[in-house]
Amino acid sequence: MSDVAKSQLRLKCFACEALARIAYLCAAHSPHLVDLSLYEIGLHNRPGELRGTLQEAIDGVDPDRYDAVVLIYGLCGQATRGLQARHMPVVIPKAHDCITLFLGDRKRYKMIFEEEPGTYWYSNDYLERKANSGVSLGTGLEIDLAAVYDDYVEKYGQDNADYLMEVMGTWREHYKRAVYIDNGIGDGSAVEAQARSQAAGRGWQFEQITGDLVLIRRLLAGDWGEDFLVLQPGQESIMTYDEEIIGYRTVES
Repeated sequence: MSDVAKSQLRLKCFACEALARIAYLCAAHSPHLVDLSLYEIGLHNRPGELRGTLQEAIDGVDPDRYDAVVLIYGLCGQATRGLQARHMPVVIPKAHDCITLFLGDRKRYKMIFEEEPGTYWYSNDYLERKANSGVSLGTGLEIDLAAVYDDYVEKYGQDNADYLMEVMGTWREHYKRAVYIDNGIGDGSAVEAQARSQAAGRGWQFEQITGDLVLIRRLLAGDWGEDFLVLQPGQESIMTYDEEIIGYRTVES
């Protein structure tokens, strides 16, 4: 555990709104003072923009006011690769994406992915906040296909628009199972019902599994063991291409 995680801290937390309910709940239970800022789900579809947004946010944190920055993000399409700690520690969970954070364990995520790779995931915040974001495959978000089609026709003509819409639809062929993750926060019955309905309509198996808040609880509690990368000032995150997912290197001055 980092030395900074030994006393009461003031933490600045940047989180994806896909985990809003979990973030607020765990912040409320943290022994530390946590100030939380959310970013829209749709930034996942633009990893470079998300990386830039997070780096700008990290750089803007006042080191005289906060002890560390914590990110409720996984690797997320390499969005957290290359982030730098400049004035204070930056803590990132060792997770491929938000599904690991919902499940609470990268080993559990790996096991489920290997056993059932064609899984389409549903969670409360994703569905509740979809109006502010675009399509995100595997998370239960739906896009306004009529609006997309009209836009394609205007830009590329009807024949090309028809082809692009057909290509967009082929991703569903790779999925066989819909999973609703129940993290026990709020009433998830509407999301579960939507997941069941879409699974039935697409001929998928439906399953509900229980999530685990342990990673986010530990992140906001300052319990930064082997499941977290703690960047010290002068270090930046790198991909490790192994089960560690992310590591660090020293930034050349």
